[in-house]
Amino acid sequence: MSVSSSSSSGSGRPPDADNSLPELLKQLSEETQTLVRLEIALAKAEMTEKGKKAGKGAGLFGAAGLLGLGAFGALTACLIALLATLIDHTWLAALIVTLVYAVIAAVLAKRGQKEIKQAGPAAPEQTIETLKEDAQWAKTLK
Repeated sequence: MSVSSSSSSGSGRPPDADNSLPELLKQLSEETQTLVRLEIALAKAEMTEKGKKAGKGAGLFGAAGLLGLGAFGALTACLIALLATLIDHTWLAALIVTLVYAVIAAVLAKRGQKEIKQAGPAAPEQTIETLKEDAQWAKTLK
C-alpha cells in the first residue's frame, strides 16, 4: 500500500515542510488562537441555549410552586371548615390546624438540621486534601 503526496514537489514531504521553524511556530500560535476563539464561541452558544432551557424550567417550577401553595391553602381551608363543623367554633378549628402545621414544621426543621450537620462542612475536603498532597509532591521536586 502506497501513500500519495499532495505536495507539488513530488518529494513525499508535506507542503509545510519547507517552512522555517519560526514560521511554523507562528502558524501554530495563530491556529491555536483561532481554535480557542471558536471553542469559546461554541461554549457561549451552548451556555446560552442551556440558560434558555433552564430559565424555562425554572419558570415552570415557579408556576408549580405557586399552584402547589394555592392547593395547600385550599386544603387548609377545607380542614378548618371540616373541624369547624365538628366543634362549632371556626376560630378554634383554625387554631388547631395552625398548631398541627407548627408541630409538623418543627419536626421537619429538626430533621433538616440533623441532615445538614451530618453532611459536614461545605468545603470540598477531598479536593483540599489532594491539593495539599500535590503541593507536597511539588516541593519534593525542587
